[in-house]
Amino acid sequence: MLTYLAKRLLQVIPLLLIISMVSFFIMQLTPGDYLETLKMNPDISEELINDLKIKYGLDKNPVEQYFRWLWRVLHLDFGRSFKWNAPVTDVIGSRLLNTLILSLAAMIISWGIAIPIGIHSAVKKYSWSDNILGIFAFIGLSIPNFFFALLLLFLIVKFNLNLPIGGMTSVDYEWLSPWAKIIDILKHLLVPAIVLGTASVAGLMRQMRGQMIDVMREDYIRTARAKGLKEKKVIYKHAFRNAINPLITIFGFQLSGLLSGAALTEIVTAWPGMGRMMLEAVRAKDIYLVMAGLMMGSILLVIGNLVADILLSVVDPRIRYD
Repeated sequence: MLTYLAKRLLQVIPLLLIISMVSFFIMQLTPGDYLETLKMNPDISEELINDLKIKYGLDKNPVEQYFRWLWRVLHLDFGRSFKWNAPVTDVIGSRLLNTLILSLAAMIISWGIAIPIGIHSAVKKYSWSDNILGIFAFIGLSIPNFFFALLLLFLIVKFNLNLPIGGMTSVDYEWLSPWAKIIDILKHLLVPAIVLGTASVAGLMRQMRGQMIDVMREDYIRTARAKGLKEKKVIYKHAFRNAINPLITIFGFQLSGLLSGAALTEIVTAWPGMGRMMLEAVRAKDIYLVMAGLMMGSILLVIGNLVADILLSVVDPRIRYD
């Protein structure tokens, strides 16, 4: 396993290098740069624009810009954000925790709901409960995430529910006790976490149901039942352990979406996360901030796949990485 991990980690270096190169030059293909918006301001002189262009290295050709950026990254310097006029690490650090909190809460909700429901639907195949859950799953797959967020916000206002509908904290957050601060954040987290979490429930549930139905037809399941094992033990120890493999792979891909998968939900619910920040950075052509976000997403994708492979070897003893 250690040899396998070492090989995978060594493969990461050229992979990230290619990703960074492609991403950087795609950003350069878009017309204009960040300073184009400043040129429209009559209060900003041409001399200041030229000074900023030299300061940010925008006076160089794209190839030279890339290698200058890469050299700084190798020294753990991700550059300076144009829009926020601050180091990229500080800008991302101010939003990173917020997005991770939202994404992890959504993953807990989605997996906590989808796995039990999928198992129930497979065990009670073609029953009335399976049919009802299947209908809800297809409805869930059909409703866009942003529309469900708007619908939920409308219902909260319509029925005067005591839930905040925007932001991460209340106005009086600074004057609350430590425990009250946690409660306040959880209240603000509830709506975006439900919206983001339920978005993947339907797909995970159908996947779990299909895998369980396939496994329940195997000969070793019939043998386990013939031996007199309890039905719960047959389902959760024998069937579930073999049916979970494809979902572990999905879990690895979901890890890579922790930073970017919540963008629409953050915008609709006004959650101050990286999704909104990255959208604003792309629109402003804040290239160093965008590159830092893309590279973090790429690293998470690699880590997610690696974690999925390790979990597969733990769950399924048939899998070995030699």
